[in-house]
Amino acid sequence: MSIYTVIIGSGSYLPEIVIKNEDFLKNDFLDATGKKIPKDNAAIIQKFQDITEIEERRYLTPEMNTSDMAFIASQRAIEASGIDPETLDYIIVAQNFGEIRHDNKKTDMVPTIATRVKHLLMIQNPDCVAYDLPFGCPGWVQGVIQADYFFKSGDAKRALIIGAENLSRIIDPHDIDTMIYSDGAGAVVIEGIESEKPVGIIAHKTRTDTLTQAHYLKMDVSYNPDFKDDTLFLKMNGRKLYEYALNTVPVLVKQVIEKAGLGIDDIDKVLIHQANAKMDHAILERTFKLFGKEEMPEEIMPMIISKMGNNSVATVPILYDMIVRNQLPEHQFHPGDIMVFASVGAGMNVNAFVYIQP
Repeated sequence: MSIYTVIIGSGSYLPEIVIKNEDFLKNDFLDATGKKIPKDNAAIIQKFQDITEIEERRYLTPEMNTSDMAFIASQRAIEASGIDPETLDYIIVAQNFGEIRHDNKKTDMVPTIATRVKHLLMIQNPDCVAYDLPFGCPGWVQGVIQADYFFKSGDAKRALIIGAENLSRIIDPHDIDTMIYSDGAGAVVIEGIESEKPVGIIAHKTRTDTLTQAHYLKMDVSYNPDFKDDTLFLKMNGRKLYEYALNTVPVLVKQVIEKAGLGIDDIDKVLIHQANAKMDHAILERTFKLFGKEEMPEEIMPMIISKMGNNSVATVPILYDMIVRNQLPEHQFHPGDIMVFASVGAGMNVNAFVYIQP
């Protein structure tokens, strides 16, 4: 008998404010030197949509914050799992910016989001350890991987893994990349079970590249030199990040599939971080080519980025929860399905795990 990590419940939260691409028509877009981009905004937005497939995204209402989203997603995951929250050994929250108030753009990390979530869930058990995991966009996947280690050690049996991010409050309105980001939260309850037959997580892998790649995503001042203060915003070297993702993610995904003793034809679904549709399609196509395959099944990679945008650590758990709740009619999970969960982001970090649906 071996211990395997399985998902027993999921939940998510999507903010109420819907921001469509046309809402950016009046933005004053500048380049990194502070000069106005000469193209018409309508043309900029259309090219952006053609590349990313993003049509709209969700923004948090002023009275809410990251911990509120994480709490609601957690409540829904716990309800779906049917467990007593007092039996949780860990609460791990993947996030990168803490709380950011609508009227104050400074990061608040004390106490941690995980502490706030445990408080809101009213969990009394002191042996339920709550901590945050800032790991870029791959944070939620890494949280699941960490919990898998805990379960296999025998020291833990059950955990709540949350991905929650509030990106709308750290974006520069003068930066085109602003249109990529959104807010949201996703959560799963996972537990370690004994089984003779492989189920749940059967392999995982993570890598970090920092020598020349550490600052592809970073915080910096506005592109507008006349901006009212020195507030820091999320900045991205899109070209370098795209190249990095295409050069590393397919290799790591191939490695983790082979580590599981499988081939690409054994994979039923790939749940990948929803960052850029063109990039995600290119990553999967390159992955198939590494296995000697020129074509890939059309329905293997569910995509929600067109309506959700990129909400960082929340994209993968939200995607999973939407499929579980039949919100993507063309996609379902069946017992025995083999899936790859994968992500890439700031660090630069890449990770993935292979999962057999119970």
